[in-house]
Amino acid sequence: MGVIDKFERGIERVVNGAFAKAFRSEVQPVELASALRREADTQAAVMGRGRTLVPNVYTITLGSSDYERVSSWQDALVDELASSVTEHARQQQYSFVGPVSVRFAVDDELPTGVFEVKSQRVKGTVAPAPTAAVATVNHPVLDVDGRRYQLTATRTVLGRGSDADIVVDDPGVSRKHAEITLTGDGAVIKDLGSTNGTFVDEQRISARRLYDGTQVSMGRTRITFNSPESDG
Repeated sequence: MGVIDKFERGIERVVNGAFAKAFRSEVQPVELASALRREADTQAAVMGRGRTLVPNVYTITLGSSDYERVSSWQDALVDELASSVTEHARQQQYSFVGPVSVRFAVDDELPTGVFEVKSQRVKGTVAPAPTAAVATVNHPVLDVDGRRYQLTATRTVLGRGSDADIVVDDPGVSRKHAEITLTGDGAVIKDLGSTNGTFVDEQRISARRLYDGTQVSMGRTRITFNSPESDG
């Protein structure tokens, strides 16, 4: 299934086909998804072997008529658009410097059916990691039950709470469960006084150095640390 097909199915699932009526003759959601993909391709910058950066923050500006229609479904639409960009990046082996987000803005000067896309690279604590090939000692990759995150800051908190840098949806995980710190000597994981503990290679720890392939467990969640250059 292609990116656009997955996007269309996601939209249908969220709003039960209401978009087809709302967007009958105006801006189409699939047009927006295609425009974001083109913007990512146009702004892609090769930073080195195996690392091509693309924007992670996108702003879509619509005319007042289109914006009014979009506003009814904005939350669902931006989530699907962000997922579409992330999937496209995975297929193209692009990298981000922070979380992917999409927002809408209005410009009364734009006619119905016309829109503009602008993008930025905004660094965050973690970023979706479409491919593990970008993992380095400075930018390790965590595989959290199949979801990949690239660490882009020196300190990353994992937990169930919404204020964690990586939110782990697991009732056995504390709100702020553990943190990973990147130092000049490598990466260290530290338990933050969690209720059920943090385990590295099946041993409960308070703090432990991480190497490429290290297995971390918290609750029922399994995490793999990837950083080839730190392999000891």
